[in-house]
Amino acid sequence: MSNKLPLQTPNLTAQNIDKIAALFPNCITEMLDEEKSTPDHHKVYKRGINFELLKQMLSPDVVDGDEAYEFTWVGKKASIVEANKPIRKTLRPCPAESKNWDDTDNLYIEGDNLEVLKLLQESYLGKVKMIYIDPPYNTGNDFIYADDFMRSQDEENRQMGMYDEDENRLFKNNDSNGRFHSDWCSMMYSRLMLARNLLTDDGVIFMSIDDNERDNLEKLGAEIFGESNYVATFPWRKRTAKSDVPFGVSQDYEWIVCFAKTSKFIARTTGTERKYFETEDYPHQPWRIHDLTTQRTAAERPNSAFTMVNPKTGKEYPVNPLRTWAVTKETFAQYYAEGKIVFPDDYPFLNISKPAFRYWKSDDMKKAGEMFGLMPVSTKLPDNIGMSLDGTKEITDIFNGKVFSYPKTVELISFFIDIISKIDKEAIVLDFFSGSATTAHAVMQLNAKDGGHRKFIMVQLPEPCDEKSEAYKAGYKTICDIGKERIRRAGEKIKQEDDCWKCVPLNRMDGSKPGDDTTAKIVKTIDAGDGKPPIEMVDISKNPDVGFRVFKLDDTNMKNVYYSAEEYSQINLEDLESNIKEDRTDLDLLFGCLLDWGLPLSMPYRSEKIDNCTVHTYAPGDAALNVPDALIACFDSNVPENVIKEIAKRKPRRAVFRDSSFASSPEKINVFEIFKLYAPDTDVKVI
Repeated sequence: MSNKLPLQTPNLTAQNIDKIAALFPNCITEMLDEEKSTPDHHKVYKRGINFELLKQMLSPDVVDGDEAYEFTWVGKKASIVEANKPIRKTLRPCPAESKNWDDTDNLYIEGDNLEVLKLLQESYLGKVKMIYIDPPYNTGNDFIYADDFMRSQDEENRQMGMYDEDENRLFKNNDSNGRFHSDWCSMMYSRLMLARNLLTDDGVIFMSIDDNERDNLEKLGAEIFGESNYVATFPWRKRTAKSDVPFGVSQDYEWIVCFAKTSKFIARTTGTERKYFETEDYPHQPWRIHDLTTQRTAAERPNSAFTMVNPKTGKEYPVNPLRTWAVTKETFAQYYAEGKIVFPDDYPFLNISKPAFRYWKSDDMKKAGEMFGLMPVSTKLPDNIGMSLDGTKEITDIFNGKVFSYPKTVELISFFIDIISKIDKEAIVLDFFSGSATTAHAVMQLNAKDGGHRKFIMVQLPEPCDEKSEAYKAGYKTICDIGKERIRRAGEKIKQEDDCWKCVPLNRMDGSKPGDDTTAKIVKTIDAGDGKPPIEMVDISKNPDVGFRVFKLDDTNMKNVYYSAEEYSQINLEDLESNIKEDRTDLDLLFGCLLDWGLPLSMPYRSEKIDNCTVHTYAPGDAALNVPDALIACFDSNVPENVIKEIAKRKPRRAVFRDSSFASSPEKINVFEIFKLYAPDTDVKVI
């Protein structure tokens, strides 16, 4: 196994080949690697798949020919290749542009979302509970991303104005373009492929769209997530009726298309609390009533078509022949003996005219589990979520001016975050078309409301603001500038306007206290059981996380060291004394390693000096709980042996150095021997 970190995104195509090789090793062959082979007949080979043999192995379940149902367009195959293609990029940390860098779990990433999604494949694989995106609607006037598969020649791209002055890949997809829908589908397909990988098994994606591409978006979702995982399309009223509209019909609605990753996703919202009764005949056993009839007729269920008699009073209750009892004549006595049938004369306060079922609250709680008290979600959105003008007013109030047009409302996105995180209030929410960062605003506001600790990841291309716009005149040069400033201002407003109270135990089971604030009002008492003292719950101040770490997409931290023999010169050799670019800091290298090792970018870290060497510990462990440090890094040159030993003695899960940390190859070998001695389970790498 190599001791080098690859420092590039996963090769998803190679991973897929590995999966096929595990099932059908006889279908793996060699093929010429045209990218790595040179014109001087230096041939390099790579693994490939013999599709003809694979088809034979799978026959007759292989679609061969044109008679198959599929959704396709010009550029689809290339977009799949683009999604699977690895890149040598990194995310550079920017503490100066961040807020509460050391204490926050939130991320704001500037860069092309296709490349950022590739970089997040390891660190956030299967960890994102919800994705919300508001992508370009393809109206014929908006800008969309132009990926490599969109055109064959870079010169053509530039002639068509597909790059802005900062080399961002954007172009205006006019409806006169012959590939109007194809370009948009290609742009979305590759991103949705990568986004799906990031979702948890019970995760879900919500995608805003209008009528222009709604149909295509639903088809894309069905292909990537599976038709069976289509959840719903929510209608959102964005405006009141306009008069100057084509055909005299005002299209007042946009749509939020929803797909789940798997069938494990369940949406829930807070419902009207069921009414339970406590009576003397059943002390400490709350119960409710339910209809005792069914929709079956007497002809369909003759055994349930009988006159029910109250054993206490002898009063008779004839069956409705069109709606029989839910119990049979034979099982009635059993149900009555178990207390499951209530008659009108039993409890005058019920005010019922026919027998009813009795359901125990304890049974309801056992059946519902974590979902107790919650109910399914309707596609009819609540009335308080607002329209486009409300979203504009929200951001205008924050900035004291109009810096962004028609963002979604905070309440709209909060609604979707809430219905997926009623149980999991630690959920990660991703928005890779973040715009003005309404999603981040919604996450912070919801956390302040219910004491949750949801985390957000915002991704936005630094699109330049129009120089004539109010935003530009106010000092916001890019959309990212607007988004970051909105998070800062919205966070401060939330802290000022919301009490941010959270209910916590005053006397915990282990006897510890929640802090010095023990004079707070006791709000409830919980029975600890087993003769233990009751747990008193109090309100103490809990500030929500309103910070964020800023990262910017950039080229790899490493120099281009891949020269052929004839290309080397003395100058080259001098340049390669260090394989790391001169402008990169320890922090750049540390977070670059995290992406390769699949560690989240939001965890705490510390730096210290050991014998004049700077040592970074990322995600420090807990020796008392036998939890090791996640990673220890030292990027100094010529690291002495005593420092290596000190790091090894701490037994981190991972350790990383740079090539120049060791004066020679024997010294590098010695490092691995030291770790074999002191920390054999530590994964040691160099960059």
